[in-house]
Amino acid sequence: MGKQQAFDVEKYLKEQTAAIRERVTQSDNKLYLEFGGKLVFDYHAARVLPGFDPNVKMQLLQELKDQAEIILCIYAGHIDQRKTRADFGITYDADAMKLIDDLRGDWGLEINSVVVTRYEDQPSVRQFINSLERRDIRVYIHRATKGYPTDIDLIVSDEGYGMNPYIETTKPLVVITGPGPNSGKLGTCLSQLYHEHKRGNKAGYAKFESFPIWNLPLKHPVNIAYEAATADLKDVNLIDPFHLETYGKTSINYNRDVDVFPLLKRILEKISGSTSVYQSPTDMGVNRIGFAIINDDAACEAAKQEIIRRTFRYACEYMMGIGSRDTVDRAKLIMQDVGCTEMDRSVVSYARDAAVAAQGDPEKGNDGIYCGAAIELPDGTIVTGKNSPVMHAAASAVLNAIKQLAGLPDKLHLISPSIIESIAEMKREIKDSAAVTMDLEETLIALGTSTTASSGAYLAVKQLKKLRGCEMHITHMPPPGDEAGLRDLGIHLTSDPRFSSDRLLSI
Repeated sequence: MGKQQAFDVEKYLKEQTAAIRERVTQSDNKLYLEFGGKLVFDYHAARVLPGFDPNVKMQLLQELKDQAEIILCIYAGHIDQRKTRADFGITYDADAMKLIDDLRGDWGLEINSVVVTRYEDQPSVRQFINSLERRDIRVYIHRATKGYPTDIDLIVSDEGYGMNPYIETTKPLVVITGPGPNSGKLGTCLSQLYHEHKRGNKAGYAKFESFPIWNLPLKHPVNIAYEAATADLKDVNLIDPFHLETYGKTSINYNRDVDVFPLLKRILEKISGSTSVYQSPTDMGVNRIGFAIINDDAACEAAKQEIIRRTFRYACEYMMGIGSRDTVDRAKLIMQDVGCTEMDRSVVSYARDAAVAAQGDPEKGNDGIYCGAAIELPDGTIVTGKNSPVMHAAASAVLNAIKQLAGLPDKLHLISPSIIESIAEMKREIKDSAAVTMDLEETLIALGTSTTASSGAYLAVKQLKKLRGCEMHITHMPPPGDEAGLRDLGIHLTSDPRFSSDRLLSI
C-alpha cells in the first residue's frame, strides 16, 4: 500500500499567491518578504505533507514572476565554518551557488544579488565573494549592526542600518531568502526598509514561514515535526501570546519569533515613524499551507515518521562528532511525545534482521562488521540486503529492490562476477585500497556498464527512478559512496548510529 496524499498543491498555490499579492498591495506596492525554510528542494515539507512539491515555492515565484525579484543572504560565519546542508551533503556557500544555478537554469529566474551578512573579513569569505563577483553576480557586504539588539536609536540610524549599502530593486515584491536559518534575512529586510523610508518609500515587511503551521493545534504531529527538525536550535512551538491577547484567538508560532517580536515591532515603528500594522508575530506571517491539508490522518502519520528519521539522524551526527548529546536527548523526548519509537519505522526491524542474517555467511563482510539494509517499495513491499565480501549492504538492497520491481528472479546476476572482480582488483592493486567491496556509487556505475550485455540489467536500470521517495534503513552510517548514491536516487534514508568499519580512516 502506497503513501496516502495529505496535501493539495494546486489549492495551496492559488491561496498563497493571492495572499502574497494582497500583502504587496497593503504595503504600498513594495514588500520585502522574508522566505523562511528552503526556497528549493524543501524535502522536510514534502516528507511531512505527502503530496507537497519540494519546489512549490519556485512554482509560486513563477506565478509572481512579473512582480518579484530575489535577494540571497548568506551568513559569513557559515561560509567560514563550512556549515553543511545535510540533504545535499554540500556546504552553504556551495548551496548558494547551486541555488543561483537552479534559479537561472531550471526556473528561468534571475537573482538580484547576494548579501554576505555579519562579515568579519574572513579570508575564506573574501574568496567566496570574489568567485561570485568575477562571474558578474552583484555582492553586498553587511557587517554586524551597531547597537543590536538593545539600542533602537542606534540601530535605526545612519550608524546602524544606514551603514549597510542600499540594494537597488525594481519590482514590487522582493523575496529575501538564504540557504538556512540565521542567514541574516531579517536584518537585510530591515536594512532595506530603513533605506526605503529615507527615500520616502513606504515599503512593508512580511514573513513567509511554512512551519510551524499557525492554524494547526500546538501538539499536532506536523508542528511537533518542526520541533524535531530544529532540535539542534532548541526551537519550541508555543501559542502566540500577542495574537491571543489582541484578538482572543489561538495561533501557533515558535519561540524565536515570539521572543523577537517586541523588538521587531519597535524597530518597524521607529523606521516608519508610525504605529506598526502588526500586533503579533502571526500577523507578520503570510502562510496558507494549513488550508491545503486534505488528509489530516496521512499528515499525522507522515509527521511521526519524520520525527523518527530526525532522531536517527541526530544520533548519527553525535557519533560523528558534529552533534551534541543534548540534541539527541531532545529528539528522543519529542519522539516519545508523539507516542513513537524507532521500531515504528517499518524498515528498521527488517534491516536489523538482515544484519543478523549476514552473520550466518561463511565469510565476514567489511572488516568483520555485519550490516543489513531494507527498502520499502512504493507498493509497501520491503526488500532487504546484507553486506558480503563483494558488496555493501546498501548496494545489495538496491539491486534486490530493482530486481523485484522488474519482476526478475532473485538469483539473476545483474552485474557479471568478472566485472565485480575487476573492480576489486583495481582497488587492491592500483588504488591500494583497504576496502575492496563495492559501494553503491560503484555498483550503479557497474550496473550501467552491464546494460549493453544483459537484458536483465537493462530492465533493472529502468526501475531505479521508482525508488525516489522510498524509505530505507541501514544498520550502520553510510560511507561516502553509499550516501552519495542514495542521495542521487532520492531515497529517504535512516541509519543506526554505528560505524560501517572498525577502521578509523577508510579510504
